[in-house]
Amino acid sequence: MKKNVELLSPVGDFECLKAAVQNGADSVYFGGSLFNARASASNFNYEELEKVINYCALRNVKTHLTLNTLIKDSEMEEAINLAKQAYELGIDALIVQDIGLAKQLMKLFPDLPIHASTQMTIHNLEGVQELEKLGYSRVVLSRELSLQEIEYICNNSKIEIETFIHGALCICYSGQCLFSSMVGGRSGNRGRCAQPCRLPYELIEENKNKIKTSEKTIDKGYLLSPRDLCSLDYIPSLINAGVQCFKIEGRLKSPEYVATVTRIYRKYIDMVLNEQEYTVDEKDVLELKQIFNRGGFSSGHLANSANHNLIYKEKPNNMGIYIGNVAGYNKIKGHIKLQLNSNIAIGDAISFEKENTKYTVSELMLNQSNILSAGIGKKVTIGRMKGNIHLGDKVFKLSSKDQIDTARKSYESENKKIQLKCNMTVRKNIPITMQVEVLSPKNKLYKNLSVKIQSDLVPEASINAPITEDRILSQLTKTNNTVFEFTDIHINLENDVFIPSIKKLNEIRRMALSKIENEIIARVKRKCNDIKLSINTNDNITTKVEDKEISLYFNVINPSFNYNDLSSKYISNVYIPLRYFMKKIYAESLKVITSRFPTYIYMPAIVKANYKNLLKHELENLLEQYNIKGFIVASIGDFELLEKYKKDYDLIGNFTLNVFNNNTINILNKLGLRKITLSPELNLDDINNIQSINKNKIPLELIVYGNTPVMKMNYCLLGISNKCYPECKMRCTSENKYYLKDRLRF
Repeated sequence: MKKNVELLSPVGDFECLKAAVQNGADSVYFGGSLFNARASASNFNYEELEKVINYCALRNVKTHLTLNTLIKDSEMEEAINLAKQAYELGIDALIVQDIGLAKQLMKLFPDLPIHASTQMTIHNLEGVQELEKLGYSRVVLSRELSLQEIEYICNNSKIEIETFIHGALCICYSGQCLFSSMVGGRSGNRGRCAQPCRLPYELIEENKNKIKTSEKTIDKGYLLSPRDLCSLDYIPSLINAGVQCFKIEGRLKSPEYVATVTRIYRKYIDMVLNEQEYTVDEKDVLELKQIFNRGGFSSGHLANSANHNLIYKEKPNNMGIYIGNVAGYNKIKGHIKLQLNSNIAIGDAISFEKENTKYTVSELMLNQSNILSAGIGKKVTIGRMKGNIHLGDKVFKLSSKDQIDTARKSYESENKKIQLKCNMTVRKNIPITMQVEVLSPKNKLYKNLSVKIQSDLVPEASINAPITEDRILSQLTKTNNTVFEFTDIHINLENDVFIPSIKKLNEIRRMALSKIENEIIARVKRKCNDIKLSINTNDNITTKVEDKEISLYFNVINPSFNYNDLSSKYISNVYIPLRYFMKKIYAESLKVITSRFPTYIYMPAIVKANYKNLLKHELENLLEQYNIKGFIVASIGDFELLEKYKKDYDLIGNFTLNVFNNNTINILNKLGLRKITLSPELNLDDINNIQSINKNKIPLELIVYGNTPVMKMNYCLLGISNKCYPECKMRCTSENKYYLKDRLRF
């Protein structure tokens, strides 16, 4: 039984759009001029947006607009107006991060699917189930999930599941990274990530003993820069697991990249859907590496075993393909010699391991003769190479001219065709008529679509050169540069007919095709009444404002500290991470704290399936053992996990929920939160604006002091893996401290 699987490709500009569509994408995703997580991509204004949607509609390709950033109250109207424009133009879905924006869009455009962006950090079944209740039609899962975890979610949820299958990986859970924001004022949650994770670092171990404290570097390089994901080996398993959409990352990549990656994944998805024997051709893997790779590829987090190759610490950008080592170098002539480990040709781009410069091969010699290309094993000389080059240096081919040319050719011509049936009547002294019908009944846009053209071209009686059926056919079938193709043509041709202007036949064909094109585009358009925004309302609010409180958050509990010394005069609440409750060493301290202060269990932002059952069991014991007032909710999935405790315990929203506006505050309040912590990325003006709207409605919190967690990773720098494993030295449990030092020695 064939399954419905969608291949979703990235689009940064119109060339990328053509590259994706012409190479087999079922759908594409792109940003408008505002509110998308790739602000540095070209993106599209209104006119371009219409052009993109029309182009895709004609070719039966779905369009997804990214509105996947956090939205301020002052921006809500503009964001909704952008969504309204896309809705009217015929967009197929919106990809949204901000839960407050999403609920507004569901209310205003109930027939438009809303997809939960990976920026929402949905990493467990409970998160998916909560979004299903809220009205989302699809969830883009966090990239940190294994195949087994993805399958579990697919088998236990009803909404569509989308996963990434190729492209760049972040070291941090998407939506939980404040690194760029905190160190450079450029928020990844606002689409302006500066990618500090792609910079070099040193991993420092601080060893404390009775005599002195010592530091040593235990690792260095691009320690936070993951290899790109390649999941060709996992396609059959992901399809069988129930994933309904496969997403390629790369809205900042070139059209040639989009074309190449889309074409190759189209091949392997079809291989599974057509029940062919599944074997990955290494030539395809090599082609993917050639178009872009960071030190090779990784399977990301898909495997159940530990991934020791997630990070490539030697280089953070495109590595290209290794083609050999410098065997000879003439600095004066700029000639290098090497024995090829891969093909090379004039026009290819190469680099050297100690050089950041990219060189274009313009002179290639074999046995002192100029050549255009050379194959594996050949000893060649490459000319016009001058820089930081030494004997033995590795040489990499960053791009292949032949690959680039092939990729461009793939989208310069029209490969997507709408099949048409045509009936033409050509009779003397009667205007020529043409009836055209679309032969694609499975596509709703094309269903029952036919047009009739009556030309002002009137055939005459032939004197000596009657028109032939073949001549008419040759004119009608000139559709190479269009999205249409006549596959069934019937011509009712009277004998001895002369057509005064053969060019008029071309005009009739163009009129018919234009009319069909306009009808298809008209079918995707929607009408939308004037919309009324409820940005500043607080309907059904269940919480009353309390006096200002000071809450103490324990990041580290010291068992030897006397917590009786803390004064309740200055401390209203205490938040303690769940992990401390799980260790007996802290039991006495926790008894003192929970007996003296209203205490909340600080839920972890990430709760994987393998931890959930343990968590549920431990919570029951903890609530019996300690005096607990409530929980700090850290993720959307916590509402499901803590469902049974909502009536008896207070729920407070953590900053990890990324609360940026009052709509989000209202939604979270309705889900059960009595107090909410605002995002630390908001500035003072934003906070004042939220408070002025929210005044006397829902208590809000701010973090005013302490270290801000800037990343939540599914990777251990000490264990160099994304999973704990038996050989782990458990350095994290020692008394030593570990930290990263950047290139500026901070």
